[in-house]
Amino acid sequence: MNLDRLKNIKAKFDSLSEAISDPQVIADNKEWTKLVKEHASLEPIVTKYNEYIKAQSDIEGAKKLIKEEKDAELIELAKIELDEKKDELAKIENELKILLLPVDPNDEKNVIIEIRSGAGGDEAALFAYELMRMYKMYAEKNRWRVEDVDVNLTELGGVKEAVFQIFGDSVYRKLKYESGVHRVQRVPDTETQGRIHTSTVTVAVLPEVEDVVVEINEKDLKIDTYRSGGAGGQHINKTDSAVRMTHLPTGIVVTCQDERSQIKNREKAMRVLKSKLYDYYQSKVDKEYAENRKSQVGTGDRSERIRTYNFPQGRVTDHRISMTIYTIDQFMNGDIDAMLEALRIADQTAQLEKEQ
Repeated sequence: MNLDRLKNIKAKFDSLSEAISDPQVIADNKEWTKLVKEHASLEPIVTKYNEYIKAQSDIEGAKKLIKEEKDAELIELAKIELDEKKDELAKIENELKILLLPVDPNDEKNVIIEIRSGAGGDEAALFAYELMRMYKMYAEKNRWRVEDVDVNLTELGGVKEAVFQIFGDSVYRKLKYESGVHRVQRVPDTETQGRIHTSTVTVAVLPEVEDVVVEINEKDLKIDTYRSGGAGGQHINKTDSAVRMTHLPTGIVVTCQDERSQIKNREKAMRVLKSKLYDYYQSKVDKEYAENRKSQVGTGDRSERIRTYNFPQGRVTDHRISMTIYTIDQFMNGDIDAMLEALRIADQTAQLEKEQ
């Protein structure tokens, strides 16, 4: 346990507590907001550190009582308390280690989710639609806001490709482990002989980035406009409101046709492009780390098969943590918190092992 670091964090927290109460600082709303955010980020660590100090003090008090007390009954009670406080201290130490792990700077950000049907034709597209619905239902449970960017539907009501944004508190922290290949095993409605088919869908979860993070030269962009439309001739616009934006140096293409206004579609497309470029360059930086990482939990290789949805057996299995849930219907209706929490804990455990 790095006690010096904890003492420094507490000193910083106390200093911030004074600063955010200073009338001059309060008058500068931008500075005050920044300091309040930093203060709030340190509070859980300081609270846990205070619990650590108290537990230590209780242990010393119990040891002193055992050493000096003459009453056998009181000594026995003190020994019981000593054992309890030692267990409590060990628990607090572990919690502090987790709180001191490096924080992902993107955790508090909104996300852009891309879902693409893979192997399996119409069945893959239908499952891609179900995954999109699952994430949107999960967002609704968390009272997050969802905005479609570009949803390409098939004639049967499946999804070839869907791009949508989710806005809310700590969205990326919750959903960042969803990137990868999702595999479905089930009997399609069109299957006459009852054979189980296997299909795949890829999911990418990108943190939404601010303008200051990614700079785009206008000369590097090729922007096309066209008339938006849907499967079977639905939602056809008579104006060129849809936007296709190509970043020439990387070849990354973003389309947006959700809004009737070309200006709004351009704004959405630019937000998505910035996040995709951030992800593109960040992936290059993280490649060596990802290759050396012991744990497969995380936001690394998107070609990795991360989860299987087996409908005949009613189960969902995440292969990174070997966890199986046997309530597939609830899971597909957005009840995915247990899986996401298990992934978060597994990632923390892997980080703790690396720190040791």
